[in-house]
Amino acid sequence: MRVLVATAVPAEREAVAQAFTEPVRELQLPGVTVHRSGGHDLIAAGVGPALAAASTATALTAAALGGTPYDLVVSAGIAGGFAPAAPLGSLVVADEITAADLGAETGDGFLPVTELGFGTVTHRPPEALVRAIATATGARAGTVLTVATVTGTAARADALRARHPRALAEAMEGFGVAEAAAAHRVPVLELRAVSNPVGPRDRAAWRVGDALAALTEGFGKLTNVLTRWNPHES
Repeated sequence: MRVLVATAVPAEREAVAQAFTEPVRELQLPGVTVHRSGGHDLIAAGVGPALAAASTATALTAAALGGTPYDLVVSAGIAGGFAPAAPLGSLVVADEITAADLGAETGDGFLPVTELGFGTVTHRPPEALVRAIATATGARAGTVLTVATVTGTAARADALRARHPRALAEAMEGFGVAEAAAAHRVPVLELRAVSNPVGPRDRAAWRVGDALAALTEGFGKLTNVLTRWNPHES
């Protein structure tokens, strides 16, 4: 099975690559470098949903045109976690990938684009795969929000939880990656390791190193699940 893993930055890509034992070779594409290890391709797709979507779409298109399309796309990296459901160092696997701020502000509050009559705000990974990954890695399953602006106040954290009560984490790329995958009709997955709490911005409280280590460990357990998973059952 061919898997494309899209992280935001090289440090996340390298953390994922540590879980794979085969040598890594590079493939240059317009705007993105693919790091290939066996049946897995890794990219640092960039920060934010737009760049993540563009980079992922480039890799997906190149693979399809080359006659070797991917079977699964994974958005992976670190994230902010909603306490107490997703504590520092924990893993989160998305059963819903939701764009939290794609819509319009109104006098009555925020409206997602779906309520404006167009677009989508949620992609749902394969349920059986999510369950298998949660079992294998100990990850908590729930909604992972995609935001263009990272939450930095308690008020916004509370507002997001009120609109999305199942939310476990927020990051900046998952929905963009999912949009690119959906355009190619490829299943998508999002796996995140929690580096900081969602709320008032306090860089001193972040545990990026611990989260990257958890991401490496999680992917080490993930590979066995992907080997057994049949994407045609989704």
